[in-house]
Amino acid sequence: MRQIVLASSSPFRKALLQRLQLQFETTSPNVDETAHCDEPSPDLVIRLAISKAHAVAEQYPNALIIGSDQVAVCDKRILGKPGNLENATQQLKFISGKRVTYYTGLCVLDATSKELQHDHVKFFVEFRQLTDEMIANYLSKEPAFNCAGSFKSESLGVALTQSMSGEDPTSLVGLPLIRLTQMLEKAGVRII
Repeated sequence: MRQIVLASSSPFRKALLQRLQLQFETTSPNVDETAHCDEPSPDLVIRLAISKAHAVAEQYPNALIIGSDQVAVCDKRILGKPGNLENATQQLKFISGKRVTYYTGLCVLDATSKELQHDHVKFFVEFRQLTDEMIANYLSKEPAFNCAGSFKSESLGVALTQSMSGEDPTSLVGLPLIRLTQMLEKAGVRII
């Protein structure tokens, strides 16, 4: 069995990868996540996923390395991780009643052969009209300061939504397992 490394410190991505019942390690890549000027969101998340995988490849020269990155986009504006209550409140006010597209970039890098697979997955979330009280209550119960767009779909954040749609619901949490399974199998990892 090949060594598998998740190039992420995200507890959400780690929990998702555990669903595949594979042995793996995690490590935090040191990557500048700044978007390039006029860089399309799909290109940004793929570039960052690849950068994260390459950033840890020297430490794991015989591993399959998984890189992933996500951004939320609303009205052509990228919504990153808010980091604090004030930013999260502003983000949720901005997306109230709107459609947000979540782009999740994914790559699998074979550190030995340097073979690289990459893709991005889109997922759409329609948010309800949110009142100030709803936003304050949500953030007091679930301070989603480390989530793109201040939104955790896998728990209380679902109450903020009108609808969700896309090919892979796990992409919304940050690691598209359907596409990842295909990539790992192509790299020789037997999932089932």
